[in-house]
Amino acid sequence: MTKRNSVAVVESFWADVWQACNPEAVDGYVTEDFVITTGGQEVVSRAAFKAWVAGFQQKIAGLEFDIIESFQNEDGSRVASRWRIRGRNNGFLGTPPDQQPIEFTGTAIWAVREDGKLLHNWVERSAWEQYQALTRR
Repeated sequence: MTKRNSVAVVESFWADVWQACNPEAVDGYVTEDFVITTGGQEVVSRAAFKAWVAGFQQKIAGLEFDIIESFQNEDGSRVASRWRIRGRNNGFLGTPPDQQPIEFTGTAIWAVREDGKLLHNWVERSAWEQYQALTRR
């Protein structure tokens, strides 16, 4: 049995969608019924996820996405990834778009299908800490 390299799939997703700031690239990676669970809320379907990504990316000017580390379980059905986003505030978290510097970290757990398509992403980020930094005056 050949071992899947699901880390490569996830890191290609990060590069093509987040580092390139290209929501359209989502189509090549996720299933039609993809789900992201973010902040306890589910965004369901590839189309809804693409819209979510586009909206998120618009709120951070000059978005830079760094992969800190990624690793998978033995059969490649799950990948865990830590990452960092930097840029300038363009209305992130409902704050005024004042172009303040933004930097926060997050984690993502991915469910990966045998053919390498991404099924589900559970993501958490240091949003509370970032909100506090943006609203301190």
